[in-house]
Amino acid sequence: MRVAINLLTDNPENPTGSHWGYSRLVPEMAKRLTSGEELYLIVSPKSRHFFEGMGPGVSYITYPWSNEKRNLRTLSEHVYTPVRLPLSRIDVLNTLMAPALKIPRGLVVHMKTMHAFTAGDSLAPAARFYRRMQYPRTARLADAIIINSLSLRSEIEQYLTVDPAKLRLIYEAVDHDIFKPGDAEAARVQVKAHGVTKPFVLFVSSLWKYKNCDGLLRAWAGARSQLGDRQLAIVGHGRDKEYVGKLHALAADLGISEDVVFVGGVPLEETVSFYRAADVFVYPSFNETFGLPILESMASGCPVVTSSVTSMPEIAGGAAVLADPADPASIGAGIRTALESGDRLREAGLQRAAAFNWGSTAASTLEVYREVAERRARQRA
Repeated sequence: MRVAINLLTDNPENPTGSHWGYSRLVPEMAKRLTSGEELYLIVSPKSRHFFEGMGPGVSYITYPWSNEKRNLRTLSEHVYTPVRLPLSRIDVLNTLMAPALKIPRGLVVHMKTMHAFTAGDSLAPAARFYRRMQYPRTARLADAIIINSLSLRSEIEQYLTVDPAKLRLIYEAVDHDIFKPGDAEAARVQVKAHGVTKPFVLFVSSLWKYKNCDGLLRAWAGARSQLGDRQLAIVGHGRDKEYVGKLHALAADLGISEDVVFVGGVPLEETVSFYRAADVFVYPSFNETFGLPILESMASGCPVVTSSVTSMPEIAGGAAVLADPADPASIGAGIRTALESGDRLREAGLQRAAAFNWGSTAASTLEVYREVAERRARQRA
């Protein structure tokens, strides 16, 4: 069985959580390959170095572009894939979108989000249109569709016509080698370099509108007098520049600019220091299909407040305070509750996060590949 995994949809100049997930998933799958099984990573010249040393049984297929050149990447996927993958005798292709000319092999689709439908303003109009056009066709052609939450299953069934038998629920995981409890005082020293000099409440996410950082700022302004002498640390890349500008302006209008530290993006290995040092982590997103920062925070020993909608209650599993993301007062009350119940939430969060590990995710993903490859082999026999 030869499986090709498309890793082109991330921008190597500005990696997202999807990139980091595959960098953990692939080595775990490599450990579990049996005789005659190989993984081929579809990379670009700019992204390949991220995936070197993934383990035995892992090879590479190089395409000219990844998502640093979105349009060229998309074109090359559709035009080059039907020609290139048969040359490597690929049995299963794991990708986000079906190629325009589907190769006569197994197709496993890894659907991460339905944001083209649920959070359309987080995508450029052309990208939103493209995904809305391609998702129905992709769902129809796929042999199996891997999803990361029951919430995503509901969204897929709402927006697409799909055979339920194709859907395979496989939860993502947290990297426990990085995200684990540590010396909180040492972590506070590290975050001071980013301007966080007081006890603080933390937000970690790329700054898209649907992540609801503006709702958090309003919640902070409303609850400020009850939160003590604390700062609010906003950690994450400013993906939507216009929205980031509005956040700065909102903080000024609310009179909380002195309390709010816009840290920007930091390397993954540094994020854990923020989790360890924070009093509470707040994730008030309007829509998540998984919500990995929830588990990262829990695994690092930080109490969590998150939203009561989409996948977030599912992933939190009763180990977080839930709030209404549309109601700043609810978010503010959630922060106060978490501050009061910190010890209980830390313990519950550590237990919850321990249930999500990349070894289990890798084993389940490989089983989907094997199932599809065997089915296709029987059909060709």
